[in-house]
Amino acid sequence: MGTSPVVTLSEAAGQSIDVVGGKAANLARSAAAGFPVRPGFVVTLNAWTQPPGLLGEAISRALAAEELDAAATFAVRSSARAEDLRDASYAGQYETFLDVPRERVAEAVARCRDAATAPRVAAYATGRRQGDIDEGIAVLVQPMVPARAAGVAFTANPVTGDRGETIVTAVRGLGERLVGGEAVGDEWVVRGRDVIPRRTEEQAISSEQALAVSRLARRVEKLFRAPQDIEWAIEADGTTGWRLLLLQARPMTALPHRVTWDPPGPGLWSRNFRLGEWLPEPMTPLFADWLLPLIEDGYLDAMLDTIGARIPFRYATVNGWYFNATPRPKPRLLLDALVRTRGRILRTLFGVLIQVSWNPAAADRNVLTGLHREWIRDELPAYERLIADAQERQLGARLDELIDLVDRLGRAAGRQLWFLSVVGGSAWKMEACLASFVEKHLADLLCDGGPLEEGVQVLLRAQPGIDALQDGPLIQSADWHRSIARTPAPAAEARQLDRRRALGEQRDRAVTACLAALSAEPRRRRRFAELLEVAGRYAVIREHQARVFPAAWPTLRGCALALGDALRAEGRLTSGEQVFFLHLAELRGGDALGDVADARSALWQQQLQQPAPLTIGSAPRLLGDPVGRAVERARGSRVIPPDAIVGQPASTGIATGPARVITDPSEFPSFRHGDVLVATSTAPAWTPLFARAAAVITDGGALAAHASIVAREYGIPAVVGTGDATRRLTTGQLVTVNGTVGVVTVAD
Repeated sequence: MGTSPVVTLSEAAGQSIDVVGGKAANLARSAAAGFPVRPGFVVTLNAWTQPPGLLGEAISRALAAEELDAAATFAVRSSARAEDLRDASYAGQYETFLDVPRERVAEAVARCRDAATAPRVAAYATGRRQGDIDEGIAVLVQPMVPARAAGVAFTANPVTGDRGETIVTAVRGLGERLVGGEAVGDEWVVRGRDVIPRRTEEQAISSEQALAVSRLARRVEKLFRAPQDIEWAIEADGTTGWRLLLLQARPMTALPHRVTWDPPGPGLWSRNFRLGEWLPEPMTPLFADWLLPLIEDGYLDAMLDTIGARIPFRYATVNGWYFNATPRPKPRLLLDALVRTRGRILRTLFGVLIQVSWNPAAADRNVLTGLHREWIRDELPAYERLIADAQERQLGARLDELIDLVDRLGRAAGRQLWFLSVVGGSAWKMEACLASFVEKHLADLLCDGGPLEEGVQVLLRAQPGIDALQDGPLIQSADWHRSIARTPAPAAEARQLDRRRALGEQRDRAVTACLAALSAEPRRRRRFAELLEVAGRYAVIREHQARVFPAAWPTLRGCALALGDALRAEGRLTSGEQVFFLHLAELRGGDALGDVADARSALWQQQLQQPAPLTIGSAPRLLGDPVGRAVERARGSRVIPPDAIVGQPASTGIATGPARVITDPSEFPSFRHGDVLVATSTAPAWTPLFARAAAVITDGGALAAHASIVAREYGIPAVVGTGDATRRLTTGQLVTVNGTVGVVTVAD
């Protein structure tokens, strides 16, 4: 049998890949194990030593077999010795011929064999360092499948390496459009019994069929004991309605290493809280090793000056991503601070952590106004002077001088983050207090047709003063490796001014209605007026401080690039940009670092493709997860569609529009009026987009994030903290954003 030029697919199960090639060997083994595989035959690798006439006769006899007699056309595919292996797939390098008439099968077989000498195959083999290619290939022949739908399935996520996910991609009809790159196709993610559609424009298969494909792929994986990349097809069946077939099975190649998301310590760890809001990507080594500790130190320095103690926030790097947890101060530390500050620490902490949530006006009078005044009088001018001085000194500065500039700027930025957290960060707590008051005392105004039917957020829309705030640098991340530039905000267009004017009028009508409803209750009326004033004022303060915080980043990036250029001039780097993938201690050494930087850059690129969970670990039993409770309360008993993207309800309302995924400020000009903004996160420089957006969706963020607060200000629905909306949505998809519930659905 080993010398036969043609063997049936069932006979091929006993042959090695040196005889029938990788594709046929895998498929024959699958058929022998009971998988749904069409019958067929294989023209073996040694067939080409036969006289052409004898080979033609062997092919004719195989075509006349009873199991193939009814087939009108055939699929003729290569099955090379090196094809479909664990370290090299050779996918798409050889030829496939579909719908081949019976009388032309022998010709198609010869053309498959000739494709082994194609230049692209030689180039692929050379790239794989496999030396000379073997011109002898086997050829697999099977009856064509009249496919209603077809596609591929991966038993591990090829981007993240997650072995718990099966990725199913499908198109209507034959799968050649998909594997040939002509169509994107529908995409489903299957985890256990959960079937999540990511794209369904073609409506090629149902969720039931996606689950069946996933289970088939998992069974194949179990057979071959390795993650698999399979091709499949669904044909009509008169008995069951449809039948799933296995067309090809091969090991997945170049699969990323599997990562785990274990908490770095006890408690609940979040990547979208405090500084994490400004880090929507994994951190580069130089940021994590140098700038991040500087920011944290500056934060604690300002805390010490303000409350008399340094209470560290626990933070850690998990697979390159920043996570932090709530502080757990030691009782002795608090006792020492209490004595040293003569009780000031308790008054301040009580005001910014507790009182602000139930009596914002009192917290404003007792603590927050003083802190804001200190920021305006001392911290902001000092920060601006330091940035201006560093901009002048960085030109021509020596390596040690550049390092000193970064040290000073980083700590100063950390001080700004502290004031943003305790002063501007009070805005959402004040808003929550206002919402509780309205829900308790003005519930009638929240009904359909009422002045507050869109929610309490109507009262805080179009706040005077926000538009007049200074422009900030365009930053995508607090990490300094991304392109950063200062750019003035575009002039407001007439339609934007009209929209803002309408929002202001809506706000004024709602405020008037609330005051009228409380006219017989002067105490509550004063309380409402206080809450409204202080919440509106701190919304403006928060936006102002959020615009100021990243002001140092163009200079910080300039200093880092100057360091990189200096190392390049010394021959230690091949590009100044490589500096972001070094550690601080390495800057002062003498070794060549180009290869080290390239290896770390490659790792960072892998981490960039591994979306991090928003939280890891578990909340303390007594405290629980307050954000989770708030989300569930907002969602109530509403039923969430199984294919919906679910996040946190950040700004009320419902809007539908085409998604526009924005990953970098350079893409801002492509954003159009009525688009739905989809981003990893947003920063103050993104605010002009909100004036055009129908709604906002972000991967990260929480109720106090920039996207949440500004969306409420502009009166557009927002859903934040979705985790992976930028990966699940594509530009142009029609989406509906329900900011009241925190759900995004894709239109059919």
